[in-house]
Amino acid sequence: MLSGLSFSTIALLMVVGVLLDLWWGEVRRWHPLVGFGNWAIALERRLNKNDHRFARGVLAWMLAVLPLTALAALLVWAMALPLAQAAAHVLMLYFCLGMRSLRDHNLPIADALAQHDLPNARRLTSYIVSRDTTSASEMELTKASAESLLENGNDAVFGTLFWFIVAGGPGAVLFRMANTLDAMWGYRTPRFLKFGCAAARIDDALNYMPARLTALSYVLLAPGLQGKRRAWQCWRAQAPTWDSPNAGPVMSSGAGALGVQLGGAAIYHGELEHRPTLGDGPPAVGADINRAWQLVARTTALWLAIACTAAVLMEYAHA
Repeated sequence: MLSGLSFSTIALLMVVGVLLDLWWGEVRRWHPLVGFGNWAIALERRLNKNDHRFARGVLAWMLAVLPLTALAALLVWAMALPLAQAAAHVLMLYFCLGMRSLRDHNLPIADALAQHDLPNARRLTSYIVSRDTTSASEMELTKASAESLLENGNDAVFGTLFWFIVAGGPGAVLFRMANTLDAMWGYRTPRFLKFGCAAARIDDALNYMPARLTALSYVLLAPGLQGKRRAWQCWRAQAPTWDSPNAGPVMSSGAGALGVQLGGAAIYHGELEHRPTLGDGPPAVGADINRAWQLVARTTALWLAIACTAAVLMEYAHA
């Protein structure tokens, strides 16, 4: 592990970071990721010109991510006391996690759908997805929320924890910034096709292992043997049909674990996109948003338990 921490310390800090996120949630003002997003917007406006867009995109990614990652690593290194170092790692993890945010943004959508309040459900869904929700039906809103939960269960939670294990707080910072740039620049539109290519490919590389571990978790946590078999089969058959090499495994296995149908057509940037069907079963309904959240929460609990168990065993082996 590049962080220089013992595995038992990393496991403990992971638990503390997740608990802080669940307790406090997002910082309402001056959130570091919001500031990073504003910096990324300014860079893109300055560098995304007509000529040499791919090279400019690489430069923009480096200017956005590398200095802040180096600053995070320097901050940890400069801490003289081990307790101060641990606190720095935990705070970086806390700022990078988005588990509480997933709950706070998605469960109100389920509540609005349960009350058949489509205008409110459309408004709430528009905050978390890039697709057009102005005339979305209840089924389309449900799909959008459930897909966001399943995918961000990896991007905002498990992928962050994975890179925290690898490189501590700076690893989590690197991953979340790279993932944020992919969400901002990784579109196949005339504006971002070349400029955002580097951001998309780097995120694919950083997310490759976490996404497959998340997909495996969804399979293991599916209800019953039949549910596990269905989640595995959906992953193997449907993930290759999805454009994203990492979202495909995560969302197909998650949809299979829930036993519902996701994917399909949706409007992005004013254009109708026909995406492959994910999962196996009836179309998702509002209550499935809660089930998707519970699957994400159980996945997080599973890997925290695995990390803590591994830490105890390693400590026992060295005793």
